[in-house]
Amino acid sequence: MGGTMTAELPTTSWPVPPQDGYTVDDLLTLPGLPPHTELIDGSLVFVSPQRDFHSIVIDMLVAGLRRTAPPELRVRREMTVQLDEHNGPEPDICVVRAEAVTSRQQTRFDVADVCLAVEVVSPDSESRDRDTKPHKYARAGIQHFWLVEMAGANDHPVVQVYELSEIAQSYAVVGIFHERLKLSVPFDIDIDLADVDNL
Repeated sequence: MGGTMTAELPTTSWPVPPQDGYTVDDLLTLPGLPPHTELIDGSLVFVSPQRDFHSIVIDMLVAGLRRTAPPELRVRREMTVQLDEHNGPEPDICVVRAEAVTSRQQTRFDVADVCLAVEVVSPDSESRDRDTKPHKYARAGIQHFWLVEMAGANDHPVVQVYELSEIAQSYAVVGIFHERLKLSVPFDIDIDLADVDNL
């Protein structure tokens, strides 16, 4: 009766990264990855569950962009954008050339087809949304970038709008919008940010 019991530890089978890091092709073909996994510098990045703010602000901005986007552009949410072989971030929203949308089974867009990338800041992704991703988007040549944050006593969205400085390969802020997002580039946009209270 002197037998010993050993506790069985749960095993998780995480893929071992290749020596040079993962590629965007790996990101899109590895089985069992959680939804919305991103690829940054060859490393897989998993996202945490999102806050209600994140979801409703994305919905509001997508609806506003689709309402005024010209026929040659399309608005997409949470799609992989291939910046290079080892970088496939997933902007919360991107505006792409219409001809870049090739099928309903499509899983990625090439960075050359993206004219606007939007990131809605989440607690788990603050440094990626504010620093890592904007620098990569700028270096890859995406002309327009928006950073959206929750602010104020009533948790309303604030949209910081940036345009690419081609010489510096970095973004310059062109405006910060609290109540209404009214722009003429990349096309005429008019979104009532206070409408978030009705969603």
